Amino acid sequence: MSGGIDMIVTKSKHEIEIMREAGKVVAGCHAALADFIKPGMTTMEIDAFVEQFITKYGMEPAQKGYNGYPFAACTSVNDVICHGFPSDYRLKDGDIITVDMVALHKGLHADSAWSYAVGEISDESRHLMEVTKKALFIGIDQAVIDNQISDIGHAIQTYVEGEGLSVVREYIGHGIGRQMHEKPEVLHYGPPHKGPRIRKGMTFTIEPMVNTGTYRTKLEDDGWTVRTADGGLSIQYEHTLAVTDNGPDILTQL
Repeated sequence: MSGGIDMIVTKSKHEIEIMREAGKVVAGCHAALADFIKPGMTTMEIDAFVEQFITKYGMEPAQKGYNGYPFAACTSVNDVICHGFPSDYRLKDGDIITVDMVALHKGLHADSAWSYAVGEISDESRHLMEVTKKALFIGIDQAVIDNQISDIGHAIQTYVEGEGLSVVREYIGHGIGRQMHEKPEVLHYGPPHKGPRIRKGMTFTIEPMVNTGTYRTKLEDDGWTVRTADGGLSIQYEHTLAVTDNGPDILTQL
């Protein structure tokens, strides 16, 4: 999802704590989804679960209505990279699904995508999930004061390609706070030591999308759903974090 503002806005301790409250709800929803998602359920049922969970805590599912997006969550199955529409599609044993959600709380956002195995999955799918999750944390480890933004993407790309997988180029991480999408842009590939210096109080997402085949993508006619160009599998993991004197502080974990 595109949009945002031009300047990098650092956040106060108070703002970060509000984002953490939102992040705990998002993380709690993801934890609950791990038990909820089963073969035979529709992705629309997952969307309803997400909306009810977020609103139960008095927060808004911020993706709903964002640039006309009609749902509380994105549900991206198998070869869908991101922004998959919830539908009457019934999950099958062996599917893999990414659920992406954003909670808005007291004017501030927290954003996280997590991926789930549906029933018993293939070794290829399991490897894809393990590598992508590890890549997220390898990227997070680079989110320290005085590094540059591209150090994150360089670390992710180096690891992922070393595992024989590819990193999506067109869809990236982003600053987050009062807007869902702010500066800086956080690429998951590229050379090190480029882009803005990482400073205390910056808040942004890291959200590598990793494919089994080509990194190239294709956009569906709905204007949102993005698939792998070759029909290969894709998975995504995403956290929102804040940069502190003590390193990256993940705001979307329990």
